[in-house]
Amino acid sequence: MATTRTKPGWLKRPLPTGEGYYETGKLLKDLRLNTICREALCPNVGECWSRRIATFLVMGSKCTRGCRFCGVRTLRPDALDATEPERVAEAVLRLGLQHVVITSVTRDDLEDGGAAHLAAVIRRVRERCSTISVELLSPDFGGNWSGLVEILQARVDIWGHNMETVPRLYATLRPGSRYERSLEIFRQLRRLDAGLPLKSSLMLGVGETEEEVEAVLHDLRSVEVDRLTLGQYLAPTKEHYPVVEYIHPDLFKQWTTRAEKMGFTIIESHPFARSSYYSPDHAKALFGCSR
Repeated sequence: MATTRTKPGWLKRPLPTGEGYYETGKLLKDLRLNTICREALCPNVGECWSRRIATFLVMGSKCTRGCRFCGVRTLRPDALDATEPERVAEAVLRLGLQHVVITSVTRDDLEDGGAAHLAAVIRRVRERCSTISVELLSPDFGGNWSGLVEILQARVDIWGHNMETVPRLYATLRPGSRYERSLEIFRQLRRLDAGLPLKSSLMLGVGETEEEVEAVLHDLRSVEVDRLTLGQYLAPTKEHYPVVEYIHPDLFKQWTTRAEKMGFTIIESHPFARSSYYSPDHAKALFGCSR
């Protein structure tokens, strides 16, 4: 069995609960911080927050792109908040994180796409938490690569940028984004830093074919991406792009084997895999840190 059109039992998640979950939520609320966990309606929020892990969403909670698969709101964004770097650093410190994942909304309204602000967040986190490893999941900056150096100088340990889907579906699912531009950010990063771990993610179940997925994986390896996440697309609401099919866990396992043969070194491939899911565990293997 490879796929199904009826939501299967393997996609059930328990309701979020527990002391760690509520304490994490309260801390984030008190510090007025956004997370992709909440804004994108991630199904793993209960598990991650119970472990006192959260992925910070900076530069506001309003995105300038209108991706049809994403739960983040598409609205005119607010002005950047100069206190946000300090508030993120405070949360990282109080959560006791040794590895943090920072992502952002897309800010096409900003000349540099928000690169300077991302660099400021990373710098302040490192100032407050000197032993931490930092993973960035970045937007494409509208193709303006001028801010990449400043972010790298703030010291990123893993740089992720999600391809999300196959080229044929970009116009439908990712209006305003371009497949080649997403590949180009990896070329630029590799040119600037020969040893930086690069990571990307695709969601399956939106109407792609296996041949198309394999082609994207080959494209990612051609730009030296070595970390990969493959997960099941789940529509955030009924207004979002509908799920075309539910991929059986056995097929995700097959993708793990195929990706390993292509040269990917760290692979998360299962229905609930998301960009930052279990990133702290991967960082432990990479950097030798533990929570």
